[in-house]
Amino acid sequence: MALSLLYGKDSGDVPGIPLFRLGGLIMDNVMRYHLNAKRPRPGASLDMLNAAEADRARRFHAGFPQYAPTPLIPLPYLASALGLGNIRVKDESRRFGLNAFKVLGASYAMGRYLAERLGTSIDRLTPADLCSPEVSERLGPITFVSATDGNHGRAVAWTAQQLGKKAVIYMPKGSDPARLENIRSHGAEASITELNYDDAVRLAWKTACENGWVMVQDTAWDGYEDIPTWIIQGYAGLAVEALAQWRAEELAPPTHLFLQAGVGSFASGVLGYMASELGDALPVTVIVEPHAADCIYRSAKAGDGLPHAVTGDLSTLMAGQACGEPCTVGWPILRDYAAAYLSCPDFMAANGMRLYAAARGGDAPVISGESGAAPLGALDHIMRNPALADLRAALGLGPDSRVMLISTEGDTSPRVWRDVCWYGKHGDESGM
Repeated sequence: MALSLLYGKDSGDVPGIPLFRLGGLIMDNVMRYHLNAKRPRPGASLDMLNAAEADRARRFHAGFPQYAPTPLIPLPYLASALGLGNIRVKDESRRFGLNAFKVLGASYAMGRYLAERLGTSIDRLTPADLCSPEVSERLGPITFVSATDGNHGRAVAWTAQQLGKKAVIYMPKGSDPARLENIRSHGAEASITELNYDDAVRLAWKTACENGWVMVQDTAWDGYEDIPTWIIQGYAGLAVEALAQWRAEELAPPTHLFLQAGVGSFASGVLGYMASELGDALPVTVIVEPHAADCIYRSAKAGDGLPHAVTGDLSTLMAGQACGEPCTVGWPILRDYAAAYLSCPDFMAANGMRLYAAARGGDAPVISGESGAAPLGALDHIMRNPALADLRAALGLGPDSRVMLISTEGDTSPRVWRDVCWYGKHGDESGM
């Protein structure tokens, strides 16, 4: 039987850690966690994320003139302060000039789709080939459509622009207008709807079917699995870079990997490649989500092996993770290879943003957005909170730990980043 633990009570009434109020609402200040007691066991197939597939995606990315590996930044002072041996963070704010990692999935999936239409292998094509007049004439007009809180939509819009195609993007209610304008800056038709994320996905699918457009979404369902699979493989290209950079500096692989999850496509792409490449040396992997959209945590806790959805507004500071339905392609990898699943309050993401930005002791500062910083905020909370000694022990976190983090985006919502890092909004565990 899997072991489920709760730090505090479901009500959020935790001794020594008061609730705090935001806009008149009492916010839940509790970290919930679930340990995967079924590991090790025969896991889901990793064929789609083996080294050959991940390298194929990375080679396609390298065909864009904007491509360069993003840095893997050491944070030795922070590691020492938290009682850890080493922390390194891969800074995806440097990716393609788009301030986020999402382009790795969107560009590869769109390239694979066009290669399929041409009846050839992506290995024989470059981005320049796909936007050539000859190929464009052969394929005819193509419109790509997607739903997004911002970063994925910008990635689809940017790639469509690079490849000479059209893009239509739907955003859920509450999306930052700055992210909307970033998407429109690449020539896409984009709008903020009155729907939550999952309903915006359904709207995008409906319009795709009605208009003959091509849906580019990193979640999957029966009958829609090829493009999500290609997106996951595109994300694995990031893991290829990160592991190569780590190996260039370290004698041993990371012992721990903290990954943020929305639908789980990014996390499964990175975890799946790491599991395929490292085998028994796979780092202890922890999945981090917000309370309002913790579909991976709830699916793992259910213990029946199936994905489970979260409904409602999905309102969270971690906008990039405000997704209620797990990707059915990526879920089996997260189910079988992750060691633990965290459901976290928003203040942990805010604390992570501040820890990155206000680096001390010679560590390089990192501009990290609310989703990108959530794993660091969770790691900081685990290491500093006396009540979480059992969790630290279960995960094996201590002075010999070598932790890899991935900051998936920079300040893609400048207003939110300023509110958190300059003005201290969104609270911390003391309620301030």
